[in-house]
Amino acid sequence: MFLPKRVKYRKTQRGRRKGIAQSGNRVAFGEYGLKALR
Repeated sequence: MFLPKRVKYRKTQRGRRKGIAQSGNRVAFGEYGLKALR
């Protein structure tokens, strides 16, 4: 598997980001929200 030597945004390319979202997980208006599956 090939990996780039120098990446502009390193943290986002460190595999899949796991865990619960720390920011942006509040529903701004109403009671229902959309959930992204990917």
